[in-house]
Amino acid sequence: MKNIPVVYRREMASYFATPLAYVFIIIFLTLMGIFTFYLGGLFGRGQSDLQPFFVWHPWLYLFLAPALGMRLWAEERKTGTIELLMTLPVSTLEAVAGKFLAAWSMMAVSLALTFPMWITVNVLGDPDNGVIVAGYLASLLMAGSYLAVSGFVSALTRNQVIAFVVSAAVCFVFLLSGFPLVLDFFRPWLPASMVKAIAAMGFLQHFDSIIKGVLNAVDFVYFITFTALWLYAGSWAVENYRN
Repeated sequence: MKNIPVVYRREMASYFATPLAYVFIIIFLTLMGIFTFYLGGLFGRGQSDLQPFFVWHPWLYLFLAPALGMRLWAEERKTGTIELLMTLPVSTLEAVAGKFLAAWSMMAVSLALTFPMWITVNVLGDPDNGVIVAGYLASLLMAGSYLAVSGFVSALTRNQVIAFVVSAAVCFVFLLSGFPLVLDFFRPWLPASMVKAIAAMGFLQHFDSIIKGVLNAVDFVYFITFTALWLYAGSWAVENYRN
């Protein structure tokens, strides 16, 4: 794993060598502000918390994460630089992990720049800052899950548009898997245990639990395991291309 920092620095440098990082951060903060203040009605609720801020994250990440993750490998394959990367003394897992951590860091920086909202609710009232911290952690973990899916799909194609569309579609399936609309479709012909398993795979069920202040180890393990599995799948896809 000693080469992960090398890949990480290379990827981070590529973000800030172009306007990509700045454009992404600006779009991220703009959309977060619009959804929090205008659609979420942060000031009009009369409550000092960040629920209107966090509740939109699963839906915003549905487009923002694939937009960032679609280039992870698709661009490398299109430009041919993946062959150069694979000739370096870097294992496939190190390359996948380094690229993922760089994209995740971009999401983390963008998320951290929303701190004025946290300051605002503290100025206006007396919020439960522990719940807010848990919300930020849950948001970051969920962003990592979205990016892991996007990285895997990006490794399968050299077309970034296809990577974006397919990644968003896969994430959308996991986002809705806990909804009654989806579960009602499976209930007539699947055992109750399998329906329950499908419901447990949904992002929203685990995310909503954390942002409400209910800290259950199962929710954190879910996001960590989900991300690890998709990173492994991404490593397999890159290794398959490499061979």
